[in-house]
Amino acid sequence: MDANQLKRVVIIGTSCSGKTTFARSLAHKLRVQHIELDSIHWKPNWTPTPKEEFRSLALEAVAPDVWVLDGNYSAVRDLVWARATTLIWLNYPFSVVAWRALNRTFRRVFGRQLLWSGNRETLRQTFLSRDSILWWILKSYHRRRREYPRLFKEPAYRHLQIGVFTSPAEAEQFLHSVN
Repeated sequence: MDANQLKRVVIIGTSCSGKTTFARSLAHKLRVQHIELDSIHWKPNWTPTPKEEFRSLALEAVAPDVWVLDGNYSAVRDLVWARATTLIWLNYPFSVVAWRALNRTFRRVFGRQLLWSGNRETLRQTFLSRDSILWWILKSYHRRRREYPRLFKEPAYRHLQIGVFTSPAEAEQFLHSVN
């Protein structure tokens, strides 16, 4: 993948793989806008943005000529990927993702970290809810690993320059290569 030809970049991966951190770093190095789909999707009280509104907001967000975006939302994938020039998949081992999930969750819960639209993660939400990020990772990790390679082969996405990083060290090495 040619790091010097990055224009509209989508970062994907399992929840807690480090998409946002990687995307922020890449956007900073490229001196372009960073778009976080979670910030568009989540309204106060963890209420999701209605699908048509979400699609409209995502389409508006990806209208500029250069950006780095992170997120996996299938509801807007067709819009985002169609506009992208590059896609980077943080395809890390489950052990890495699980460790990051626990670490991030405890940091957010006990640090009372303010997230999108004033939301905060709670112990109850994390460990006793069907909406738990930990449960979501268990449900989606293997599905994403099967789904993404199939999607990459679809005619609608053949225009994408695709990079797959299988370790955080590989992703860091790539970031260091970006001027």
